[in-house]
Amino acid sequence: MFKGKVKFFNESKGFGFIVEESTGKEVFVHNSGLVDKVREGDAVIFETKRGKRGMTAVEVKLTQ
Repeated sequence: MFKGKVKFFNESKGFGFIVEESTGKEVFVHNSGLVDKVREGDAVIFETKRGKRGMTAVEVKLTQ
């Protein structure tokens, strides 16, 4: 599991980006990879998998 913060999320388009805490790299996230509803600035934990255009965040959950 990775920790990160939601940098950007467009709810109407269903995608955004998470900044991974330890590396500072941005990871794409799509609605289909969300467990919890997220907003910009939310702290999250997530897994990654290879998508069509690179790594994608999946199993994205809010942290307490």
